[in-house]
Amino acid sequence: MKCIAIDMDGTLVNSEQVVSKENADAIRAAQQAGIEVVIATGRSYEEAKYVLQEAGIDTHIICVNGSEVRNPKGDRLSSISLDTTHIKSVQEIFQHYDLYFEVYTNKGTYSNDYDKALAVVMDIYMSASLKNDYEKLLEGAKERFEKGNVTLVDTYDVLYDDQNISIYKLLAFSFDEEKLEKAKSDLATFEGIAVSSSGKENIEVNDLRAQKGMALAEFVKERNIDLKDTVAIGDNYNDVSMFKKAGKAIAMGNAPDGVKIYSDEVTGTNDEDGVAQAILAVLSKQMA
Repeated sequence: MKCIAIDMDGTLVNSEQVVSKENADAIRAAQQAGIEVVIATGRSYEEAKYVLQEAGIDTHIICVNGSEVRNPKGDRLSSISLDTTHIKSVQEIFQHYDLYFEVYTNKGTYSNDYDKALAVVMDIYMSASLKNDYEKLLEGAKERFEKGNVTLVDTYDVLYDDQNISIYKLLAFSFDEEKLEKAKSDLATFEGIAVSSSGKENIEVNDLRAQKGMALAEFVKERNIDLKDTVAIGDNYNDVSMFKKAGKAIAMGNAPDGVKIYSDEVTGTNDEDGVAQAILAVLSKQMA
């Protein structure tokens, strides 16, 4: 294998929202073996980079589900944005079902409701965390704003009207499964958009061309790497497009069954250093 593409949330990042030493060491071992490692995430560059920096991981990043590709220095290599018609139509659906949503752009991520943003992130963190350290997780949730990873605006219209801002993704949250399913059903009638999710409590909407699988295919092509020599590791529905493109698809142990069916094999969970297990298995086969 010549390239390994790795999702972040639920995959590389554990339930404490950090990259374990085992996972970080495995990535560096793959790089030292000459394998191109790329992180493929639904996160913005800003929200992905600080976690990777803390773990000492230096790679290219496919951001916002393929809307952006950044090199290790942070330079934007490519970008794909939603058009205005799609943005307004998707927003109407989210508002109709009273879904809180955030807007991902070339200038970062924006929220129009601080309290809801904290509440959503806390609910997700608390449900995923094994220790449920409320104060620690609350601090992490607030850091999204304090570190500038998320900017608060009164209305999203100021973003839509700014010619210097490109909208990459609308990300809606709800713990009401019925509302999410109805919204997904309505969005399925739209052409030109990709509807996916990185967790059971959200909906991600990108331009149809902005999918992890498409971004990965272009990434390896530019490096003269065949897709059959590529491994994709992920845990959720926004990883399926990668699974369909890569030569080998590895699902996390914590992935839903609906995602696992698209994989060639299943590794450990994100709290069992499943990424490290998968990478070391690949390296072991190549040295055999």
